[in-house]
Amino acid sequence: MLSSNYGFNRSFSGLSLEQAKERIVESLKKEGFGILTEIDVKATMKKKLDVDVRPYVILGACNPALAHKALKAEPAIGLLLPCNVVVAETDDGAEVAIAKPEQMFKIVDNPGVRPLAKEVTEKLVRALENA
Repeated sequence: MLSSNYGFNRSFSGLSLEQAKERIVESLKKEGFGILTEIDVKATMKKKLDVDVRPYVILGACNPALAHKALKAEPAIGLLLPCNVVVAETDDGAEVAIAKPEQMFKIVDNPGVRPLAKEVTEKLVRALENA
């Protein structure tokens, strides 16, 4: 698994985008997350700009119990929800990337959300490792 300043990435050599998406969605479920939204970036780019891009999907993942705690601690935190998960086709398979909640929540000046961001990060990393 790779890490950037704002996300965690894992490559799935030999898997299609759909296979990688199924694996990460199932793994996220085991950590208490559901998928609220799915944006097909390839289809959107074709429709809006008549541009062909590789298959690329953005999933909006949410753990309702943790989201509820975060909203209670900081009502405006909804601006940073849900957690974004990207599944993209690569030359040799697919890649899954997950935004780092701890990085995103640094902009929130409320110490009450820090432990939640840490917990969400741990769950998302486990989901990515176990996908």
